[in-house]
Amino acid sequence: MSAYLLVHAESDREYLRGPGDELQTDLGVLEVPDDVEHGQVLETHLGEPFHVRRLRGPDLFNHFQRTGAPMMPRDIGLVIGHTGAQSGDRVLDAGTGTGVLSGYLGRLGANVTTYEIDAEFAENARENMSMAGVSDRVDVRTGDLTDNLDELAEGDSFDLITLDTADAAEVVARAPELLVPGGYVAVYTPFVEDARDTELAAREAGLGGVETLETIQRELTVDDRGTRPSTAGVGHTGYLLFARRVE
Repeated sequence: MSAYLLVHAESDREYLRGPGDELQTDLGVLEVPDDVEHGQVLETHLGEPFHVRRLRGPDLFNHFQRTGAPMMPRDIGLVIGHTGAQSGDRVLDAGTGTGVLSGYLGRLGANVTTYEIDAEFAENARENMSMAGVSDRVDVRTGDLTDNLDELAEGDSFDLITLDTADAAEVVARAPELLVPGGYVAVYTPFVEDARDTELAAREAGLGGVETLETIQRELTVDDRGTRPSTAGVGHTGYLLFARRVE
């Protein structure tokens, strides 16, 4: 069952809790009813109000238990926008990590099979999928995707492959065996050398529409003096490769 976001509007504090859970903070103790609904206002024993909100994608990024640096929402948005990921899609994913991308896709209605090589990371991702309410659509498997490519290639084809692994080029090379005609592959890589390797692998595999993008985003600073790009923070997150089985 999906958790809910409990928001204390005055302090901007947010917590994820499911029906029947207990929240303990310096604002008091709050018991979440089994029949809690979106839009309710619950009060702690000290009378502090918390607004109940239904989870949305960015809440997964902000509140999942992390096992590393998850993919940023802006990069996930590009993956969804460039591939047209949608309800009913069969998705093959690798490098689950925290599971933010898998959670987003699951909440879109896609059926995701995702591989995580680290057993502890995989177990944490399963707990996150339960919190997101998508355990029935996201199958988190412990293991190396590259060890399972032959078996997967003999099964039903996938509409989309998403990768965030150092050996992504090896999987991209076999994408035509795994994808439906017109299916997409999307690869996130933090290093330009890996981005080059995946693009070359996509071309060699005969995939079409091959493109690699660097994702850069800058926040605007708006004040009484005027508006300009912020000088704080790093605008670059990584590189995204997109390609498509054309035949």
